[in-house]
Parts: sequence; structure tokens; C-alpha cells
Amino acid sequence: MARQFTQEKLEPVLVAADERLTSRAVLGATIGNILEFYDFGTYSFFAIQIGQAFFPAADPFASLMLSLATFGAGFVTRPIGAIVLGSYSDWVGRRPAMTASFAMMSAAILVLAITPSYETIGIAAPLLAIFARLVQGFALGGEVGPTTAYLMEAAPTEARGLAVSFQPASQQVAATAGALVGEILSLTMTGEALHAYGWRIALLLGAGTLPFGLWLRSALSETLHRPEGAAPVAQPMRSPAARRIMSLGFVILASCTIITYLTEYMTTYALNTLQVSAPLAFAATLISNTVGIPAALLGGWLADLAGRRHIMIWPQVTALLMTYPVFLWIAESRSALALLAGLGALTLIGTIPYSAFYVSMAEGLPKNIRGGAFATIYALAIAIFGGTAQPVVALLTHVTGSALAPAWYMLVASAAGLCAMVMMPETAPPTIQSAAKERRP
Repeated sequence: MARQFTQEKLEPVLVAADERLTSRAVLGATIGNILEFYDFGTYSFFAIQIGQAFFPAADPFASLMLSLATFGAGFVTRPIGAIVLGSYSDWVGRRPAMTASFAMMSAAILVLAITPSYETIGIAAPLLAIFARLVQGFALGGEVGPTTAYLMEAAPTEARGLAVSFQPASQQVAATAGALVGEILSLTMTGEALHAYGWRIALLLGAGTLPFGLWLRSALSETLHRPEGAAPVAQPMRSPAARRIMSLGFVILASCTIITYLTEYMTTYALNTLQVSAPLAFAATLISNTVGIPAALLGGWLADLAGRRHIMIWPQVTALLMTYPVFLWIAESRSALALLAGLGALTLIGTIPYSAFYVSMAEGLPKNIRGGAFATIYALAIAIFGGTAQPVVALLTHVTGSALAPAWYMLVASAAGLCAMVMMPETAPPTIQSAAKERRP
């Protein structure tokens, strides 16, 4: 790896070898991330079918709630995985932590995919399903922090926002892939076949990526000990600056995860609450997640141009104002146009601020705790709010009988996230801040 420093400011100078490293880093880290989030998120697209296979009940709602509770079980072990694998990435390296995470995730989804139904093996079926979800949660808990740290550390200073935006973008790609698989299966299989074994096909597609993902991760260059320009001064986790970043980051990540998992719940919401066809239900999630991909990259690119705070705050304000009207349109019309265009527009605007936040939090944390701290805060926020988002909204919808229940929860989450974004410090390098000020009228 070639890196040079000027004698006056000791600023790193990007050379050709670094450009190649950045390309390989983004490709390897994000493809592995895509495969891992696909494995974890596909469960939510087939919550109804999995519930009927592993948790049969006389009441369909009870079966769905048991299935969603098992989906939430994957969040219980995420903080443990974050602490173990995140800290491991700070001590040993980003690459071994990411590789171990991917291997565990793939093995767990294989177990879930091949576990026989409750009718075949009885109580062992739900127990194996819960075990697989616990392992998945542990693995994914140790994925986000090391991967985000890796992307930032491998990028040149002026392109950190765009590089780190591949983290949320890759999650959108994974969700899109899961929705696309669901759409194809719902169009090509009968309803009986989809319920019987179609969901297993979707899970096995994720498990089949294990050899490819391990090869990608093992070929990555390490960034833990790579010199870093314009980086925060190393400081302990208990320092006031680090505590502030982590506290605000927890609130923003809680907001982000509620919105993310409610978006993934839209397939089940459209089927159960809106009573639309299966192809339209999967198409709604597919369109929503697809537009989130360029939106995430746009957010990172804009953060490199205008700084982190402005790109966090103003799109978040817009998304907050859009949420209730969009869901009111969907609930009243229940049309394909409202479902596809409404959710698509909301995702497009609402994804932009979180890319800016990802790079802001990574920059605000010192390198010696970056992987572990980011992973732990992320996992705690998701364990508390992500794991409960879908059951809470399903219960709210069932109790109130209102199709607007998701909008209420999303509004509260967006408002909390906006308040924390306003209080986040600007972490962009001075060169980006100066250039942004010169461009403003």
C-alpha cells in the first residue's frame, strides 16, 4: 500500500495504489454486507409463511405474532455480537471480524432453511428456528461497525461520505434483492407452493453465497493500522466528546432502524391490513427499497459536498412532513399507485440523511474504539427498537383497527431522530466545511 505525507502538515496524499485499495474495499465490504443483510432480512418478507410452518395456531394473528417474535429474537444477541466482534475488529483487524460474521450468518440461514416444519418434528422446529435467529443476530451485530469503520478508513478524506454511504446502500440492495426474490416467487408459484416451500428457496439462495462471500472477505486488505488523515484524536470511550457522539448516535440509529424495519414490514402490512394481492405487496417493498439505493449514495455524495449536518437535517424535516399524508393516501385509496409511489417517494427522501449520519458518527469516534463503539450502539438501538418495531405496529394495527398505525410510529421515530441530528456536531474535514461555506449564498 502506497501512502505519502507532505512535510508541512503530514496530510496523507492519495496515490494510485490507494485508489485501487478503495475500489476493492468498497466492493468486497459491501458485497459481503449485501449478502449478510439479505440473509437476515428475508425472514421478514416471509413472516406469514414461516409462522405457519414453525408456529401453527388456530388464530392466524397468533401465528404471525409468534413468527414476528422469533424475528425479534435475532435482535437479542445483536449487542453481544457487536461487543465481541466489534471489539475484536479494534484489537485484531476489520477483515477477520467481517469474515467471521459472514460465516456464522450463512451457517445460521442454512439451518433455518432446512429445518422441517412443526408438523414433521414438533417442538424441535420452533426451537431450531429461534436458535438460528439468535446466531444470525450475533453475526449481524458484529457486521455493521467493522464494515463502516473499514469503508471510512479505506477511503480518501474527501470521499469518506460516498464510501461510507455504501453501507446503508448495501442494506437497501439486500432488502431489494429479498423483495425481488419474493416478487418472482409470488408470480411463478401457486399460493400453496409459496406457503409450503417457496420461502425456503429464498433462504437457500442466501445460504448458497457462503463460498463467494468468504472468498471476497478473505481477499480484502486490512485498514486497522493504516495512517489516517484528518482523523479525530484518539480518546477513551468515556470522554465527553465520545459520549456525546454515542448518545446522539443511539437516538438517530433508533429512529433509523424503526423506519427501516417498518419499511420491510410493508409486504406483510399490505397483505394483512390492506388486503392487496401478493405480487403488489412484494412490489411495494421492491420499489421502496430500490429507490433507497441511489438515495443512500446521494446522501453520502452530498455530505462530501455540503458537510454532514445540513444533509442530515433538511431531508429529515422533509420526510417528517411527508409521512402522514403518504400513509393517509395509501390507507384511503389502497391503490397500486398510492402504495408504490407513496412509499417510494418517502423512502427516497428519508434515506438521504442517514448516509450523512453514518459517516458523521464514524468520523466522530476515535479509531481505537470505532469498530466496537459503532457496532455496540448500532446493535443496542436495533435490539431495542428494531426487534420490536414490527410486532408493535402489528399489535397497534390489530388493536386500533387503523391502517395508519405505521404512520404514527414512524412520525415519533422521525421526530426523535431529527432532534438528535440538530445536536450532532459537524465532523466533516475542514476542507469540506470551507468549500461548503464558499458555495452558500
